[in-house]
Amino acid sequence: MSFLRTATVLAAGLMLALAAQATPKVIKKVPPEFPAEATKKGISAGSVKAKLTIEADGKVSDVEIVEAEPKRVFDRAVKSALMEWKFEPGEKGTHEVKLVFKNED
Repeated sequence: MSFLRTATVLAAGLMLALAAQATPKVIKKVPPEFPAEATKKGISAGSVKAKLTIEADGKVSDVEIVEAEPKRVFDRAVKSALMEWKFEPGEKGTHEVKLVFKNED
């Protein structure tokens, strides 16, 4: 019976830890370049929401595009830049970011 009680307490503790998981802190940001192709096509603005996989050492190991407007215009620039980002070391996890593009030229 004490085993069941311990398992319940551990499960409750794990759920609290997951709920309290903080947003990972960025320690190095690399801004994406505005693609020349977008300028040639007359596109001066857009946004991309991406999901990052962050390893325990704080390095980004994968970038998945979740939303993009316009589609497929800024994806390559976003993936390239986000793969260079670094976060404070911690637990492996995922985090979503939204990058907004605006060409002032």
